Amino acid sequence: MKCKLTNCSRGIRNAWHFYYALILVFKVVCGGFGIALLTP
Repeated sequence: MKCKLTNCSRGIRNAWHFYYALILVFKVVCGGFGIALLTP
């Protein structure tokens, strides 16, 4: 039970890191598009 709970929390933490990295990449890409749109 304890091991299962640890694996579950680890999976949640990995998913959170992946989600955070995805948001960061999305922000960078959107920022790049914003700069590309602003510059003539």
